[in-house]
Amino acid sequence: NEGIQITQRGSLVNTDGVIRPIPPDFKNLFFPTSQNPGYDMNLGYDSVRFMGFFIVDPDAGAVVGQFPHLYPTWVAIAYDTHGLTGARYISGLWAIFGVIAVYFAGATLIGRPAAFAGAALLAVHVAQVWYARYPNSEVVMQALTFAGLFAYFRTHVDDQRFFAPLAALLIGLTFAAHFTGVLVIAAVMAATICGRCDRQPLLPSFTITLTLVTAAISSYYLIVLTPYMARPLRFLTLLEPFHVFLIALAALLMLVTGIAIRQEGIASRLRTWLPVVLTTVMCVLAVYAVFFREAGGHLAQHDADGLRTYMNFYLLPVGLTASLIGWIMVSKKRFWHGSALMFVAATFSIFIFYKARVFPEHFWMARRFIPVILPASLLLVGAAAFLQPVNINSTSSAHASAQLLTKLRLALGTTLVVVIGWQYVGNTYPILRHVEFAGLIPKLEELANRFTATDLVLVESRGASDMHVLATPLDYIYARNTLVFNATNPDKRIFSSFLDWARLHYDRIFFIGSGGTDLLSRRVAVRPKGDDRFQVPEFEAGLNQYPTEIRSKEFDYSIYEFVEEITPPGAFNLDVGTNDDLYVRRLHAKQRDSNNVSYRWTRDRSYVSILGTTADARALTLRMSNGGRPPEEALVTVRLTLNEYDLGEFSVGNGFEDYTFTMTETLAETIALEDEAS
Repeated sequence: NEGIQITQRGSLVNTDGVIRPIPPDFKNLFFPTSQNPGYDMNLGYDSVRFMGFFIVDPDAGAVVGQFPHLYPTWVAIAYDTHGLTGARYISGLWAIFGVIAVYFAGATLIGRPAAFAGAALLAVHVAQVWYARYPNSEVVMQALTFAGLFAYFRTHVDDQRFFAPLAALLIGLTFAAHFTGVLVIAAVMAATICGRCDRQPLLPSFTITLTLVTAAISSYYLIVLTPYMARPLRFLTLLEPFHVFLIALAALLMLVTGIAIRQEGIASRLRTWLPVVLTTVMCVLAVYAVFFREAGGHLAQHDADGLRTYMNFYLLPVGLTASLIGWIMVSKKRFWHGSALMFVAATFSIFIFYKARVFPEHFWMARRFIPVILPASLLLVGAAAFLQPVNINSTSSAHASAQLLTKLRLALGTTLVVVIGWQYVGNTYPILRHVEFAGLIPKLEELANRFTATDLVLVESRGASDMHVLATPLDYIYARNTLVFNATNPDKRIFSSFLDWARLHYDRIFFIGSGGTDLLSRRVAVRPKGDDRFQVPEFEAGLNQYPTEIRSKEFDYSIYEFVEEITPPGAFNLDVGTNDDLYVRRLHAKQRDSNNVSYRWTRDRSYVSILGTTADARALTLRMSNGGRPPEEALVTVRLTLNEYDLGEFSVGNGFEDYTFTMTETLAETIALEDEAS
């Protein structure tokens, strides 16, 4: 949606013509003030337009997407060239770029066989395959990070200075793809400073370019993407003194290191001991996180289990063991050759696993591992399999033994990669032919065709159903004027006045819902205009388990048109399960039994709105069934109230039957006089 908005409006900040003319008295019906403590109203936005879109200036109708625009910009390019199909292919294109970039960066650091093994494992890994077909910016960041590291290696190790500004640009652009790109920049700068002790150049063309790119993107975040910056800025304000001390200490350490390594004695010691210290720290932290880290205090269970979750679901225990062995081998043989990758991998691992926020539901939705940790881990697995631990001297008397050892190690390494890769392929196989939400686009197009550019479409709130996910593309892709209600029970008087205003600006006004919005009154009437019920495939979201099967996500909605009529007094009759969406709340979806009887299941507390009754009404009848519970189950007892009046309890039996209650004259007259539904 964000990318297509860039194409249609030609700007990163969208001028939304639907919200701009709405009078202030009516805005709260649709645009709530933020209730999320992670955001602050003083940080540059007013409210939420759609999920993932913020209103930064309600008077001008200025709306900005929640996430950085580098990935959406590529969506915009693809949409321009090949429509929605092209827009959906962008993730796959960047995932392929990512695999290629991982290979080339790895080939420079650990050799072609090891890099090929790491890239091949990445290409068949379920997370990489999943995100190759799912909208996300992490695959873009992955490709930029490893392409930037490849250019960095060419610059600082191979002394090909042509690549210096290119490396700086690519590494800086990771920050524009995802906010955690700042960790890539910081880690690479640390590697550049420490690399001076290994006589690596400190090139102005690299440092100046990286500084300018970082400054430009920081300005973009603060000026254009202020809602996105609310959480990081809040995070900084909530840092404890100990955290501030650690950050200051790290900065001071880098400064002192940069000055001290000018002396050869200090540079020599740092060149010898830094690889040892960093490797020891990573191994100790890994052992602690796998075997000893437990939840407690401010540490949630899913955070404490961050590395365990990554090991069990993403890398496998043998993969984690192999990656640590690979780290030790690379650190011993080629640390200064690939210090930038080592620093980046260490920084991300420590930062992410400290507070992983890897929730135990639907594990591959945790995208934090995709840009750096997963590809770096698999490259290290390749290093463990194929990086030679010793150099073979052809003049050595032990040449034959060394050659035999090399062949044996090659066989063991190949076996390791094949075993791990086979398990990865097995995990990936169930999703190969799966397309998440397949068939949704034709349904969206069918829905959009029901309305014109001069209609207004009102959609029930997130608290009522998932219809809001259709509202965003309905407006931001198919250009239908759409508003999503803030709550399930808007103020009816204000809403009635809003309808009076809206009729002056739009030809027709519609409502889309599936049951859960309390809108109707005598002065607010609707006429059914259609409905639809369909299912789209959605992979299961298991709790602390691997998702293995495809399930269905159901959309069941009706469309109503608001009409200028006053509900006349009379007998109230409602068929629950048919065109009842504006009359019921907290009931389950519409259903029909084998006899084509429409119904809904109730919840622990459910509501039905009654409207337009007469003062002489005396009976209230509900037709209900217990749903065919087994005979040994306890009777289903229902307590019935009408507004605040208790009408009593009754037990519901098997099969649909009528249950009738008598109303008092006072109660009947009271609800007959009310303008709002009872």
